[in-house]
Formats: sequence, structure tokens, C-alpha cells
Amino acid sequence: MPRMPTRATSSGAAHPPRERILLTAHDLFYRDGVRATGIDRVIAQAGVTKVTFYRQFASKDELVLAFLEFRHQRWMAWFAQALARHGGTVAAIVPALREWLGSADYRGCAFINSVGELGPVLPQVVEIAREHKRDMTDAVAGLIRPGRGRAAAARAIALAIDGAIVQAQVLQSAEPVLDALALLLKGLPAAA
Repeated sequence: MPRMPTRATSSGAAHPPRERILLTAHDLFYRDGVRATGIDRVIAQAGVTKVTFYRQFASKDELVLAFLEFRHQRWMAWFAQALARHGGTVAAIVPALREWLGSADYRGCAFINSVGELGPVLPQVVEIAREHKRDMTDAVAGLIRPGRGRAAAARAIALAIDGAIVQAQVLQSAEPVLDALALLLKGLPAAA
């Protein structure tokens, strides 16, 4: 079964320094959290010098924003492909999410996690998260028949998806969460 790729790192030296730093930060920030991951650790694991790091990213904040933009592009591409793979209707949501929520290295939504960690001190994180959630909601809207109530239904489904993401992270178990999400989606007129 295909899964949401949660790890981004690939063979290190083959990538330019900026990309190595970003791929390393992606994996560490997602797995361990932004605050728990120091720049020295990113530098060491990326195999670059401190000077090289600061030539590419002026600060950790800049790296965090680049990580979130990268994650957004990566997640949205996966989500669109997964929804299409599973039929391109509202019924595709649960099997698509199963690919991600069931992965061994699943650690929740990078955007929800980052807002919780950094939202009050780095407002740009909130803006990127809002953009991500808008794009996710738009992708969901594309699964719903055009008509009155489409936007409201897409927002409700997006809210349910976010709830499922958080619950799977907290419970450390995807199946009961996905079962509940499927039940909820069956009750929505948009899912028919």
C-alpha cells in the first residue's frame, strides 16, 4: 500500500547544500519537533559547515518557514495523488488517509504541530498553516458535486480530517479513527 512519504532525506552528498539542509530539517523537525531540533544537529546530519548553513539560511526561523513550504508542496501532491488513486470522490478520503496515518513514522500534521510550537512567536507559521488548510479544503471541495452547500461541506470534511489527524497522533492508532471518520463522512449529504 502506498504511504505518505514522511521522510525526505535521500543520499546526502548528491544534493546541493541547501537541499541537504532542507531535507535533513524536514525529517528532524517532523519526527522530533522544531523546538527540540537544534541547528547544530541539522548541520551535523546534513554534513555541512555552520558557515555553509548560514549562507543558505539566515536563521532557524528562515529554515522553519522553508521546511513548512516544502512540506506543504509535498503533502498536497501526495494528497491529490492519493485521492485520485482511491477514486476521486469523498469516499477516497479514508483510504487516502490510511496510507499516511498508518505509517510507522506518522507524527501528526506538521502544520498543526508547528502552530502549537511556534505560532505565538513566529506568526508566519500560522499564515503558512492557514494556506495549507485552505488548499486541503479546496482539494476536498473538488471531490464534492458542485452545488449549494459545497463550500460548507468541504469545510466540515476538512475539520473532520484535522480531527482524525490529531486523534491518530494522540491514540497512536489509525484504524479506530478512520472507522469513525468513515462513519461521519457517510452521514454527510456531500458523501452520497
